[in-house]
Amino acid sequence: MSTTQHTNTAGLAGLVVSAHSADFVWRAAGTIATHVAQGYRMKIVCLSFGERGESAKLWRKGAEMTEAKVKAARREEAQRAADILGAEIEFLDIGDYPMRVSDETLFRLVDIYRELQPSFVLSHSEKDPYNFDHPLAMHVTQEARVIAQAEGHKPGEKIIGAPAVLAFEPHQTEQCEWIPNTFVDITPVWDKKRAAIECMAGQEHLWDYYTRVALQRGVQAKRNIGITAARDIKYAEGLMRLTPVVAEQLS
Repeated sequence: MSTTQHTNTAGLAGLVVSAHSADFVWRAAGTIATHVAQGYRMKIVCLSFGERGESAKLWRKGAEMTEAKVKAARREEAQRAADILGAEIEFLDIGDYPMRVSDETLFRLVDIYRELQPSFVLSHSEKDPYNFDHPLAMHVTQEARVIAQAEGHKPGEKIIGAPAVLAFEPHQTEQCEWIPNTFVDITPVWDKKRAAIECMAGQEHLWDYYTRVALQRGVQAKRNIGITAARDIKYAEGLMRLTPVVAEQLS
């Protein structure tokens, strides 16, 4: 876990559950940095290091490479990225390809919800035919949210309310049935996201891909802010909101 000290005077917090150690960088680093700048305490939970299925470049180094060495490299990359973004990070190390979630992991997430009291949580799309670890991460994220709301789980602890649940962008949007209905302008923090991206040496082939994604979402975001908005959006992240919005007015 990061040793960085975080203050949260406003009582605002957000949670990001990442299946693998780089997922939060590609898909949500700008949203994380944006909320940190607004005074939120942001916490990232990495379920695995992506040591088996998402570290091909490291494994190609030869016979001297071991799983322990791959894990250490991916952990160091993710820690540096989280530090750049100003977020806390916790690694649960439950493995990948395949990923399996124990009750211990589920209840650790419940504890994190209750300690953090987030107003929103981000994780993966609910469907992903290319990577079964991703929807599993979202499933456990939502299951832990429900348990954290239950008065009968560890009675006497403070339960959570109903934090918004949003799915960040998958790699194959159409096949995952993911449609962005929320955009976050990350233009002011793009330098932080790009620096975090460049921490991911194990997946350098994705650096420019996710830069292009941010530019494309920036164009879409700009078209949806209204004619009177005085904001020049260049980079954005798309999210798919899965929970309802309760509002007093529609604007």
